[in-house]
Amino acid sequence: MNDQQLQRYGRHILLNEIGIEGQQRLLNAKVLIVGLGGLGSPSALYLAASGVGQLTLCDNDCVDLSNLQRQIAHRTSTIGHTKVSSAKAAILDINPETICLEVPLRVDTLQLDELVQAADVVLDCSDNFTTRYAINRACLARRKPLVSGAAILFSGQAAVFDFRHSDTACYNCLFPEDSESEELRCATTGIFAPLTGIIGAIQAAETLKLLAGINAGLSSKLLTVNALDMNIKQSAFQRDPNCAVCSIK
Repeated sequence: MNDQQLQRYGRHILLNEIGIEGQQRLLNAKVLIVGLGGLGSPSALYLAASGVGQLTLCDNDCVDLSNLQRQIAHRTSTIGHTKVSSAKAAILDINPETICLEVPLRVDTLQLDELVQAADVVLDCSDNFTTRYAINRACLARRKPLVSGAAILFSGQAAVFDFRHSDTACYNCLFPEDSESEELRCATTGIFAPLTGIIGAIQAAETLKLLAGINAGLSSKLLTVNALDMNIKQSAFQRDPNCAVCSIK
């Protein structure tokens, strides 16, 4: 770590839980972020500012005027640009040392598996169940920690699935694919702008702790936030022995 890095990350290094060794782990880390919208924007910016060495940005969408109410990595000047290129520009403006890999695609199963394999931690910042279930399966198969987030209306949630441990529950244990859960979309139901920042920042915090080797966190816990009355709850969950995805037959 050079003098400039020591100055940039000095406030992290002062923390006993991180220190020089933990910060070096962050600098060496590779993180995959799927979705550069409301959740992926603050997550990516905080991870870059914190010194995560490489961020792989995956999103097939382009910046739209309606995104700017909450997707803070994007600017009016980047409307029409891919979200990954827009987010990369914002990230490099904060920390030019960050390596950003752009994946402006809706990846298939094989591509997702390759991206997950190359990452140390995966952030699910997507906005649909199909993608969430696909990411869950890929992270489970590759035994990579998954940091999941979701937000709609005034309600948000975050959870960590640390698949480095064989007894960890998966996303499907918590939200079974065959449960016919109603999928709400921001475009038709609305979303409270700061809520995405709250959940995205929590995802970034959990990712940094996983990378730095800090044990305290949301592993096998679901944190829910009601931003209307600012009620925050945390509940533990366990592996479902009948889960169609992770149960051992």
